[in-house]
Amino acid sequence: MYDPELKYCPVCKDEYRADIENCAGCGIELLTGREMDDFINNSLKKRQGRKGDLSPDDDIVTIHKGTLADMKILEQDLQEEHIGYLIAGDEPGGCGQGCCASNFYLQVRREDAGDAFTIIEKQFVRATGLDNFDLSNVDSVYNPDAGTAVCPACGFSFQTSTTTCPECGLCFG
Repeated sequence: MYDPELKYCPVCKDEYRADIENCAGCGIELLTGREMDDFINNSLKKRQGRKGDLSPDDDIVTIHKGTLADMKILEQDLQEEHIGYLIAGDEPGGCGQGCCASNFYLQVRREDAGDAFTIIEKQFVRATGLDNFDLSNVDSVYNPDAGTAVCPACGFSFQTSTTTCPECGLCFG
Protein backbone atom coordinates (compact mmCIF):
# COMPACT_ATOMS: atom_id res chain seq x y z
CA MET A 1 0.00 0.00 0.00
CA TYR A 2 1.35 3.37 -1.01
CA ASP A 3 1.06 6.56 1.02
CA PRO A 4 -1.64 8.73 -0.64
CA GLU A 5 0.21 11.91 0.44
CA LEU A 6 3.30 11.04 -1.63
CA LYS A 7 4.07 10.39 -5.29
CA TYR A 8 5.72 7.38 -6.89
CA CYS A 9 7.42 6.40 -10.12
CA PRO A 10 5.55 3.54 -11.83
CA VAL A 11 8.79 2.31 -13.40
CA CYS A 12 11.45 2.37 -10.67
CA LYS A 13 9.02 2.66 -7.71
CA ASP A 14 10.97 5.56 -6.16
CA GLU A 15 9.08 7.71 -3.66
CA TYR A 16 8.80 11.52 -3.94
CA ARG A 17 7.25 14.47 -2.14
CA ALA A 18 3.78 15.46 -3.32
CA ASP A 19 5.04 18.62 -5.09
CA ILE A 20 7.42 16.74 -7.43
CA GLU A 21 5.97 16.01 -10.90
CA ASN A 22 8.53 13.79 -12.69
CA CYS A 23 10.89 10.98 -11.66
CA ALA A 24 14.49 12.19 -11.48
CA GLY A 25 15.82 8.87 -12.83
CA CYS A 26 13.18 7.85 -15.37
CA GLY A 27 11.90 11.28 -16.37
CA ILE A 28 8.28 10.13 -16.45
CA GLU A 29 5.27 11.60 -14.70
CA LEU A 30 4.78 10.45 -11.12
CA LEU A 31 1.61 8.87 -9.73
CA THR A 32 -0.07 9.67 -6.43
CA GLY A 33 -0.18 6.91 -3.83
CA ARG A 34 -3.77 6.05 -4.80
CA GLU A 35 -2.90 6.01 -8.51
CA MET A 36 0.11 3.82 -7.76
CA ASP A 37 -2.08 1.33 -5.86
CA ASP A 38 -4.44 1.19 -8.86
CA PHE A 39 -1.50 0.81 -11.27
CA ILE A 40 -0.04 -2.10 -9.28
CA ASN A 41 -3.43 -3.81 -8.89
CA ASN A 42 -4.15 -3.50 -12.63
CA SER A 43 -0.70 -4.91 -13.43
CA LEU A 44 -1.31 -7.88 -11.15
CA LYS A 45 -4.74 -8.53 -12.67
CA LYS A 46 -3.27 -8.39 -16.15
CA ARG A 47 -0.47 -10.80 -15.19
CA GLN A 48 -2.90 -13.21 -13.52
CA GLY A 49 -5.22 -13.07 -16.54
CA ARG A 50 -2.58 -14.36 -18.91
CA LYS A 51 -2.74 -17.98 -20.04
CA GLY A 52 0.90 -18.83 -19.23
CA ASP A 53 2.42 -21.72 -21.15
CA LEU A 54 1.73 -21.97 -24.87
CA SER A 55 -0.54 -24.65 -26.31
CA PRO A 56 -0.69 -26.02 -29.87
CA ASP A 57 -3.91 -24.07 -30.52
CA ASP A 58 -2.42 -20.65 -29.68
CA ASP A 59 -1.93 -17.99 -32.35
CA ILE A 60 1.80 -17.29 -31.93
CA VAL A 61 3.96 -14.64 -33.55
CA THR A 62 7.72 -14.17 -33.76
CA ILE A 63 8.77 -10.90 -32.14
CA HIS A 64 12.54 -11.10 -31.70
CA LYS A 65 15.61 -12.70 -33.28
CA GLY A 66 18.89 -13.14 -31.43
CA THR A 67 21.42 -15.46 -29.86
CA LEU A 68 20.53 -18.09 -27.30
CA ALA A 69 22.22 -15.94 -24.64
CA ASP A 70 19.93 -13.01 -25.59
CA MET A 71 16.87 -15.24 -25.30
CA LYS A 72 17.90 -16.58 -21.90
CA ILE A 73 18.14 -13.03 -20.55
CA LEU A 74 14.57 -12.30 -21.73
CA GLU A 75 13.25 -15.61 -20.45
CA GLN A 76 13.21 -14.64 -16.76
CA ASP A 77 11.31 -11.39 -17.41
CA LEU A 78 8.74 -13.22 -19.55
CA GLN A 79 8.23 -15.82 -16.82
CA GLU A 80 7.77 -13.10 -14.17
CA GLU A 81 5.06 -11.50 -16.33
CA HIS A 82 3.41 -14.90 -16.90
CA ILE A 83 3.85 -14.59 -20.67
CA GLY A 84 3.98 -17.91 -22.49
CA TYR A 85 6.85 -18.11 -24.96
CA LEU A 86 8.76 -20.42 -27.27
CA ILE A 87 12.41 -20.07 -28.21
CA ALA A 88 12.86 -21.67 -31.63
CA GLY A 89 16.13 -22.13 -33.48
CA ASP A 90 16.63 -22.13 -37.22
CA GLU A 91 18.19 -25.27 -38.59
CA PRO A 92 20.45 -23.93 -41.38
CA GLY A 93 23.96 -23.68 -40.00
CA GLY A 94 23.03 -25.64 -36.90
CA CYS A 95 23.00 -29.30 -35.92
CA GLY A 96 19.28 -29.68 -36.59
CA GLN A 97 18.48 -30.60 -32.99
CA GLY A 98 17.74 -27.07 -31.79
CA CYS A 99 20.84 -26.59 -29.67
CA CYS A 100 23.30 -25.28 -32.25
CA ALA A 101 21.20 -22.90 -34.27
CA SER A 102 22.86 -19.75 -35.50
CA ASN A 103 19.71 -17.71 -34.82
CA PHE A 104 16.94 -18.07 -32.30
CA TYR A 105 13.46 -16.63 -32.50
CA LEU A 106 11.26 -15.58 -29.59
CA GLN A 107 7.62 -16.46 -30.16
CA VAL A 108 4.66 -15.46 -27.99
CA ARG A 109 0.86 -15.39 -28.20
CA ARG A 110 -0.37 -12.62 -30.46
CA GLU A 111 -2.32 -11.03 -27.56
CA ASP A 112 0.85 -10.94 -25.40
CA ALA A 113 3.12 -9.55 -28.13
CA GLY A 114 2.85 -5.90 -27.04
CA ASP A 115 3.77 -6.65 -23.44
CA ALA A 116 6.56 -9.01 -24.51
CA PHE A 117 7.96 -6.36 -26.85
CA THR A 118 7.98 -3.86 -23.96
CA ILE A 119 10.14 -6.36 -22.03
CA ILE A 120 12.52 -6.58 -25.01
CA GLU A 121 12.74 -2.77 -25.19
CA LYS A 122 13.51 -2.48 -21.47
CA GLN A 123 16.22 -5.14 -21.76
CA PHE A 124 17.73 -3.32 -24.75
CA VAL A 125 17.83 -0.05 -22.80
CA ARG A 126 19.49 -1.81 -19.83
CA ALA A 127 22.01 -3.62 -22.04
CA THR A 128 23.02 -0.56 -24.05
CA GLY A 129 23.11 1.85 -21.13
CA LEU A 130 20.61 4.14 -22.85
CA ASP A 131 18.68 4.46 -19.60
CA ASN A 132 21.42 6.85 -18.43
CA PHE A 133 21.81 8.66 -21.74
CA ASP A 134 20.18 11.99 -22.50
CA LEU A 135 18.01 11.41 -25.57
CA SER A 136 16.45 14.88 -25.55
CA ASN A 137 18.40 15.96 -28.69
CA VAL A 138 18.06 12.74 -30.65
CA ASP A 139 15.68 14.35 -33.17
CA SER A 140 18.01 17.28 -33.90
CA VAL A 141 18.77 17.77 -37.57
CA TYR A 142 21.93 19.37 -38.92
CA ASN A 143 20.99 22.17 -41.31
CA PRO A 144 24.07 23.95 -42.75
CA ASP A 145 21.92 26.99 -43.65
CA ALA A 146 20.63 27.49 -40.11
CA GLY A 147 23.73 29.21 -38.70
CA THR A 148 23.74 27.12 -35.51
CA ALA A 149 23.02 23.46 -34.86
CA VAL A 150 22.56 21.16 -31.91
CA CYS A 151 24.43 17.86 -32.02
CA PRO A 152 21.98 14.94 -31.69
CA ALA A 153 24.68 12.84 -30.01
CA CYS A 154 25.87 15.15 -27.22
CA GLY A 155 23.54 18.19 -27.29
CA PHE A 156 26.35 20.69 -27.87
CA SER A 157 25.31 23.87 -29.72
CA PHE A 158 27.77 25.01 -32.41
CA GLN A 159 28.12 27.16 -35.54
CA THR A 160 27.31 25.37 -38.81
CA SER A 161 30.46 26.79 -40.42
CA THR A 162 31.92 23.42 -39.41
CA THR A 163 30.52 20.00 -40.31
CA THR A 164 31.89 18.30 -37.20
CA CYS A 165 30.64 18.72 -33.64
CA PRO A 166 33.50 20.36 -31.70
CA GLU A 167 32.41 18.59 -28.50
CA CYS A 168 32.07 14.91 -29.50
CA GLY A 169 33.45 14.78 -33.06
CA LEU A 170 30.27 13.60 -34.78
CA CYS A 171 30.63 14.37 -38.50
CA PHE A 172 27.75 15.83 -40.50
CA GLY A 173 29.51 16.04 -43.87
